[in-house]
Amino acid sequence: MTTGAHGILPIHEARRRTVTDRRLLAAKVENLAEDELVAPYRVRGGPLGDFCDSLRDLVAHVMMWDEISLAVLTEARFGRVHWSLDERWETPSSGQALNLAGVMAGRELPVELLLHRFEAVCDALNDELSRYDEEQWTAPFPLDHPKATSTGAFAQYVLSIPDQSPYWHAAIHLGELAVMSEKES
Repeated sequence: MTTGAHGILPIHEARRRTVTDRRLLAAKVENLAEDELVAPYRVRGGPLGDFCDSLRDLVAHVMMWDEISLAVLTEARFGRVHWSLDERWETPSSGQALNLAGVMAGRELPVELLLHRFEAVCDALNDELSRYDEEQWTAPFPLDHPKATSTGAFAQYVLSIPDQSPYWHAAIHLGELAVMSEKES
């Protein structure tokens, strides 16, 4: 995959990866009974640790991450820096706490509502990314944050797991990133 300046993926690729990744998780949980969703499932830990014990937990985690990312991008469009980008939140311990809290909150929801919310958040994130064309994606972005050199650079920072291939999330936790990367070749 060809990247632009500073390793930033073009908007069409950012959107494709995000949609493909969330569809991968949706397909994994589609038609599973509640007892199958909450059953122990080996989810690969990310850079902040292992906090998902089931597919239900992974859905809650990815959804929470996407809700925060969506809020970050929306706030940025209006020239505001989201609370999660404050240096107090940009630490491993704060990230771990947010990840765990998102998973725990997901455990409190009925599965039907959790899956509905996941789908709604996926749609909203896709809608947000569809707002941009390549010119807007690469144009200078005057938000007061070191990663906000362009919309694309900022979005890639927000929507990517640190030190991982950009825009993949569920695939990384499901151990399927290699499969997704092969499909790209």
